[in-house]
Amino acid sequence: MPESTILTVLFAAAAILAGAFLVILPIELIWLRRRGALTWARLKEMLASASPTAIALLVEGVSVALALAVFGAVAELSPWEIPITWWSALLGLIAVDFLYYWDHRAGHRIRLYWAVSHSVHHSSPHYDQTTGLRVSFVDGFIAPLFYWPLALIGFPPILIVAVFAVSIAYQQWIHTEAIGKLRWLDPWLNTPSNHRVHHGSQPGYLDKNYGGVLMIWDRLFGTYTAETEPVRFGLTRPIESANPWVVHTAELTRLAKDLQASTPAVAWSRLWRGPEWCAPARPPV
Repeated sequence: MPESTILTVLFAAAAILAGAFLVILPIELIWLRRRGALTWARLKEMLASASPTAIALLVEGVSVALALAVFGAVAELSPWEIPITWWSALLGLIAVDFLYYWDHRAGHRIRLYWAVSHSVHHSSPHYDQTTGLRVSFVDGFIAPLFYWPLALIGFPPILIVAVFAVSIAYQQWIHTEAIGKLRWLDPWLNTPSNHRVHHGSQPGYLDKNYGGVLMIWDRLFGTYTAETEPVRFGLTRPIESANPWVVHTAELTRLAKDLQASTPAVAWSRLWRGPEWCAPARPPV
């Protein structure tokens, strides 16, 4: 099959998966209304979650161009190029999912990354299709830092971008409470149940289920947890605001304040350790 056809199918699949939003959101609205949960406060939170979309769309072309440029430069160093086939597309998707696990885990365990980018996605106290849109525009500019090894081992840059688009688009449909547990899929794939756990702020759910499409990596590296109790969504320190500016800057503001009150050594640790890290107490004199 021609390479152009495979790429067209991949990008079309990404568009269809992302379009799940248009199907599931109306169902969610009806589901919420029947439960008396479709309040004005909930609608404001939904609008706040959707607010990053406009900025993300404005800069998407730049971030994709940057990724292609970085991957292209790295690909020049590779002694070979893997041809674009259905097999290489499948291998590429698995490889992207593996690197996504570490990218995602870093977004939770490195406070600088958490503050400037990934905390935005977790800041809503609710969980629905609009939560999938609550993504910082910074994400697209960080991606090349994690996925360039694929270009080095020979994956064509355009194929990396295509399978990455499929992986990200797949994750749209899992942002919902309207779909319960899926008995045969939950152990192996990222599903609404598994991803609800990931968005949980209670201790048993923190830093779990990082996988994008597959749960295999979480099982291998000890971060998989099944949904066993109702999830409390949002941050451990809620931002308590639906203001789009606060949604985007709350954790960055908290980090800035902590850095101002820190010695250089402590400030360095605050940047690169987990968000929960605190400087050890000084021993009494």
